[in-house]
Amino acid sequence: MEFQSREQADNAKLVKAQSHIWNHIFNFINSMSLKCAVELGIPDVIHNYGKPMPLSQLVASLQIHPSKTSFVHRLMRILVHSNFFTTKDVPSNDLEIEIGYVLTDSSMLLLKDNPLSLSPLVAAMLDPIMIKPWNQMSTWFKNDDPTPFVTEYGTPFFDYASHVPKLNEIFNDAMASDARLVSKLLVDDKCKGVFEGLESLVDVGGGTGTVAKAIAKAFPQIECTVLDLPHVVADLERTGNLKYVGGDMFEAIPPSNAILLKWILHDWSDEECLKILRNCKEALRMSKGEGRKVIVIDMVVEDENSDHESLETQLFFDIMMMVGLKGKERNKEEWANLIFSAGFGNYKIIPILGLRSLIEIYP
Repeated sequence: MEFQSREQADNAKLVKAQSHIWNHIFNFINSMSLKCAVELGIPDVIHNYGKPMPLSQLVASLQIHPSKTSFVHRLMRILVHSNFFTTKDVPSNDLEIEIGYVLTDSSMLLLKDNPLSLSPLVAAMLDPIMIKPWNQMSTWFKNDDPTPFVTEYGTPFFDYASHVPKLNEIFNDAMASDARLVSKLLVDDKCKGVFEGLESLVDVGGGTGTVAKAIAKAFPQIECTVLDLPHVVADLERTGNLKYVGGDMFEAIPPSNAILLKWILHDWSDEECLKILRNCKEALRMSKGEGRKVIVIDMVVEDENSDHESLETQLFFDIMMMVGLKGKERNKEEWANLIFSAGFGNYKIIPILGLRSLIEIYP
């Protein structure tokens, strides 16, 4: 009897382990199903319907081949399970009860007309160009290439993107979509105190100025500057208290009261980050005014308040930095070491941006 109990327990462990492995083998199906839904425009179709949308109406509204209509409910089933949609019973014309699909907070962020839409991020991160380097991870561990991306394409990500218009476009669209969401959070009451009292600010690597525009509008007393590579800002003109400067953050940063590094440092190695931060310190030293600081928006991994899913997402980002770039997501100790090694005197981590934190660094 005792032997049978032990055998049953062992079998239960065996089946559980098998299930765990299966789940991780096929976890990519969640991502690809989400990508499919976005490409088919399913969130927009349901949103435009204006009420719980029956499966029959959804099928009729999608631009799909007639032979594929019977498969839509299977795609929707896994997306409901993943909490991108929810369901509600609705009566059909013949008084039968039919499943109706409703958007969730997550799928609302996938609507193409939503100013905060993350659909461009879905398109960029799941594009075949971005997926292929993941197949090179084990090969990369055995060679001296800086990243699996280089193993796959023979050149670093940013160099490759500059010569491949499709990748450059979808990546820039993805970063702009994230910048719009962060901009909304930065001018919220919880974050406003970070910018109060500043006279000038440089948004380093700020692209076309999505974040800087929001800050300039919310704080008209701040003279805002976007620093990015010359070809990025070449055709952008000054408007009000916002101007653009072409340059290289590894060479020099314009003098300023405050320097914003939004999702910049996680792209780079510690050595490269030290160069950027030391240039920031020099720019602060040469500036006038009070409240001099660097404002970093990045992840702080292993926060004690993180739940399992949030920590997992941060770890996903960390491995993505390893595969695509030479950067990484850092924990509190790694941030402290980086900040003090660059010659700064103190810092404060403010966890008010979801999976990312706002880090103030003081001279």
